[in-house]
Amino acid sequence: MPSSALSARRLVRIALTNWRLEQSIDDAELIVSELVSNAVRHTSSRVIRVTAAWPMDTRVRIGVIDRSRTIPHLQYTDRDYTRPHGRGLLMIDALTYRWGTDLYNWGKMVWGDLLVEARP
Repeated sequence: MPSSALSARRLVRIALTNWRLEQSIDDAELIVSELVSNAVRHTSSRVIRVTAAWPMDTRVRIGVIDRSRTIPHLQYTDRDYTRPHGRGLLMIDALTYRWGTDLYNWGKMVWGDLLVEARP
């Protein structure tokens, strides 16, 4: 749903603005948009949850939680750039310090750690 990605970008923008990390907003919005798009496209979850946390001075973690336990994988072998989608995790991999998946009994969170400048 396009409205899901819009709401997620808004949430991330508000969080990074409150943390005075405006220089990282564009990358954070792209990361969350791709994570939300993947959750909407590849799971049957009717509800997803978006998280933004600042667990370390130099990293912000953007995550999307859904009810699926299917772990996403990078698809390095698919280089058909004429397809309208299929490169989201490649973008997340390029934009983040690292990314991963945390499995829960009821679903998972896919997250990406974005490097940010520590505040003085």
